[in-house]
Amino acid sequence: MKKTIALLTGGTTGEWVVSVKSAATIAQHIDPELYDVYKIMLNEKGWFYEPADSVKIEIDKNDFSLTLEGRKIKFDGVFIAIHGSPGEDGKLQGYFDMIGIPYTTCDALTSSITMNKGYTKAIVEGIDNLFTAKSVQIFKGGNYNVNQIKQDLRLPYFVKPNSGGSSIGMTKVKHADDLEEAIEKAFKEDSQILIEEFVSGREFSIGIFGAEGKIIVLPTTEVIPQNEFFDFEAKYTPGATEEITPGNMNDEELVRVQQVVTDVYKKLNCRGVVRVDYFLEHETGKFYFIEINTIPGQTATSFIPQQVAAMGITLKEFYTRLMKETLG
Repeated sequence: MKKTIALLTGGTTGEWVVSVKSAATIAQHIDPELYDVYKIMLNEKGWFYEPADSVKIEIDKNDFSLTLEGRKIKFDGVFIAIHGSPGEDGKLQGYFDMIGIPYTTCDALTSSITMNKGYTKAIVEGIDNLFTAKSVQIFKGGNYNVNQIKQDLRLPYFVKPNSGGSSIGMTKVKHADDLEEAIEKAFKEDSQILIEEFVSGREFSIGIFGAEGKIIVLPTTEVIPQNEFFDFEAKYTPGATEEITPGNMNDEELVRVQQVVTDVYKKLNCRGVVRVDYFLEHETGKFYFIEINTIPGQTATSFIPQQVAAMGITLKEFYTRLMKETLG
């Protein structure tokens, strides 16, 4: 029996552009022998199915169903391909939990917490071999003392909005005098900010997914940015970074990294595919946790498809395993 799946794309943030590209890759590689896929666009205007040849058809939010030519279509599961809100922050997960439809991602609580970089760091601290950059979390309108921050942290700093998966609003501060301006810039994007000490290291990004009841770690990608750091532009501009998959790690690093990210996946109660970004510190090789992404990009040039290819399996097989595990 084929399953009827809704592939959810769009979203209400600037990242919707990437969501649409991710959904295109996914749609192209889902096994048509096993799944009937309906691509559903979600944006400020509503939730719609857009058949190639006709007008938009609105989704009935009471039971997440679709009426097509007088026939009511109900879904066996949902593949969520929405980066940012409401797909990555737990809102849709809560809705699907309430109406009893399974989905491919982490649950509502994990999705929600991992959108907050500060809270996530507090949970993963204490995992063996995992280090986090020393940081201060401040709130708009809260009592924070810029001079105190300058005393507590050593330069350079990374100032970043606490939520938001992309790197918009981020600044690398090399001179203490520039901190106020960087804080102002980040507060334009978010009401909470993280100010972190800069960790000098090689940057990597690694996918982890659950299948057949096991946690499987994909080959890592080493990111060598031409810019100072991997910002929004570098993320989505071909050639702005050099990406090497599998990244260059020795055997000891490989074993250690796999242990750390498996523990992160367990401790944050993840499901589906997630991606962890980390540094290996120059000189020491210590693993520094940067962040976790619970709906990693699936565009043709994204890390996950590169890593799946490096593992020697097709995207079709990967998505089938992912969907069997999460959607039953």
